[in-house]
Amino acid sequence: MILVSPDCLSNSYSSMLFSRNPMLSSHLCFTIRRRTFRTKTSRRLCVASSLITSPESFEVGRLIGSYGFMNITSYSAGGMDFEYSGGQLKVQDVGEGSVKIRLYEGRIAQGSLRGTPVVFKVYPGQRAGGIEADMMAANELNAHAVLQSSSKGACQNLLMLVGGFETKTGEQWLAFRNGGKYSAADYAKVTSEKISKSISTKENSWNHFEQEQKIKRRRYFVIKLLQGAITGLAYMHYHDRLHQSLGPSSVVLNTIAEREAPYLVPRLRDLAFSVDLRISNLEDGRGTLSEGLWRRAIAAGASTPMEKRAFGIADDIYEAGLLLAYLAFVPFCEAGIVDALSLQVSRNMTTSD
Repeated sequence: MILVSPDCLSNSYSSMLFSRNPMLSSHLCFTIRRRTFRTKTSRRLCVASSLITSPESFEVGRLIGSYGFMNITSYSAGGMDFEYSGGQLKVQDVGEGSVKIRLYEGRIAQGSLRGTPVVFKVYPGQRAGGIEADMMAANELNAHAVLQSSSKGACQNLLMLVGGFETKTGEQWLAFRNGGKYSAADYAKVTSEKISKSISTKENSWNHFEQEQKIKRRRYFVIKLLQGAITGLAYMHYHDRLHQSLGPSSVVLNTIAEREAPYLVPRLRDLAFSVDLRISNLEDGRGTLSEGLWRRAIAAGASTPMEKRAFGIADDIYEAGLLLAYLAFVPFCEAGIVDALSLQVSRNMTTSD
C-alpha cells in the first residue's frame, strides 16, 4: 500500500548536475549488495535497453510529492484471519516502511525526446534508505525494462520508464514519461468532497435529469478507469509479472474531469515490489522483496512453483477486487464514509467468517 502526501515547492525549472552511472555499453545498471545470513553476496542487475542514462539529458523541476510504504511484519497461519482482544480472529501486523520516495517534475533536455515532460521517482541512497531502497529501485527498473521490451508492443496502461541515473550520494533517480499528475485516489477524494459540499450547502439541483446525467458520467468514468487498470494488470500477468502494490494511488490518470472520460488513459505505476513469475525464478527461490508473498502462499498451502504462481496471480487479482470496491463506493459517497483500509478489513473479515 502506498501513502501519498503532496509537498509542492517552486514551479520554476532548474538544471542539476549529477555524477554518471557506471555503464556497460547501453546498459543501465544497479549493483545490489544483499546480506544472506553471515555472508555478503553481490549481484549486478543489468538491463539492455535504450534508456537514457546521462544526467545531463534531464532537467529537474519542483518537488510534487512523496511516498511511504506500509510493511506487513507478521503473518497469521491462515493468511486472511484477524485478531481482536476477546476473539479468535488474528490480524497481520502492519508498520511503516523505512524507504521514503520523492517525486519531481522534469523534462528531457537533449536528444530526439527533447522537451518531453517526465516525473522523477527518487529512491534514497543506502545511508538514508538502507539496502532495501536500492533493491526496490533495481526491481522497478528491471520490471519496466522487461515489460517495455515485449514483442507484443508497449501497453498504454503502464507508465513508461524513459531513463535513470545515480547521484554521488547514492540516490537512484528513475525518469518516467509524465502520464498525468492525478491518481485514482485523488479522483475519488475530490469527487467525494464535492458530494459532501453539495449536501452541506444544499446545492443539489432541482433538475433530476441533470443529476441522472452526472451519475451516468461518473459511472462511465469509473468503469473506464477500472478497465484501464485491469488491462495493465492483465498485460503484466501475461508477461509473468505481478504488481503486488496495486491500489488507488498506484493508478495514474491524465484527467479527473468526468466530462473528459473519452480521453481518460489510466496507467499503472509503482512496480518496486513487482515479482518475476517465471518458473525458473520460483524454483530458485530468488527475490528478497517477494519473501512476504511466498510466506503467505506457503501458509495457504502452496508448495510447488506452479501453486505459488497461482497464489501470486490470485493475490494480485484480490487487490484488483479491492480497487474495484474502492471505486464502486468512494466516488459515490460523502467524504470519510468509506476508505481503502476499511474496505480491506471488512472484506477480510467476511472471508475469515
